[in-house]
Amino acid sequence: LQTRMQSLQPDPKAQYRSVYEALKKIVLTEGFWRPLRGINVTMLGAGPAHAMYFACYEKMKKSLSDTIQHGGNSHLANGIAGSVATLLHDAVMNPAEVVKQRMQMFNSPYKSVLACIRTVQKTEGFGAFYRSYTTQLTMNVPFQAIHFITYEFMQEQINPRREYNPRSHIVSGAIAGAVAAAATTPLDVCKTLLNTQENMALSSVNISGHLSGMVNAFKTVYQLGGISGYFRGVQARVIYQMPSTAIAWSVYEFFKYFLTKHKLEKRT
Repeated sequence: LQTRMQSLQPDPKAQYRSVYEALKKIVLTEGFWRPLRGINVTMLGAGPAHAMYFACYEKMKKSLSDTIQHGGNSHLANGIAGSVATLLHDAVMNPAEVVKQRMQMFNSPYKSVLACIRTVQKTEGFGAFYRSYTTQLTMNVPFQAIHFITYEFMQEQINPRREYNPRSHIVSGAIAGAVAAAATTPLDVCKTLLNTQENMALSSVNISGHLSGMVNAFKTVYQLGGISGYFRGVQARVIYQMPSTAIAWSVYEFFKYFLTKHKLEKRT
């Protein structure tokens, strides 16, 4: 839904006023499973990407907190650790995101994930899978910095003893995801344009060939939609991120608690 709603020059049949209307229209005209198209490639990359992401975050957070605040909880350390973890995560997830978004566009010419990979590789080269990588980082580094700082801040407020408390992890994760998602929507709109290379949108502002680079994407979005163009799909983005970050944190905190408890039991 987010990809479709961020489309800057959509086909008349793919113009939506709200998240609910978009979902209803896609299901009725394109089938029940259409909104989930390309999700298999995302799931394939998500496992290893998240494993590296949390492992790197935990290690760096500890080392930096010891250096900056001698074992205390440092918001600066949380932000830096989250940013570095993002570099690893996005290296895995960027190609998956390109394939997913191309398959989700209206009238997508790709029949399957493999067909999409082959066609993009043949027509645009391997670089197409990483054309939005710097943009992704430009977006995800502030996103994850805001996300981790907000999560740790919320934990300080509602779970100061930092015990395993599922409710506090879900609430903190949801709020952190919503704040970070809303703040970085303009960057996400630019990333979607770079990933999908919308022909109608690009040709309407006399861009031939491929659009690349964050600065160019920012200018193009402004030409096509003005200031409000930067906030296309903000509602869908917040709705998507809240459960996503809430689930990610609650699962992560559960396994952290479970493994730490198991380790302590083994020692005793």
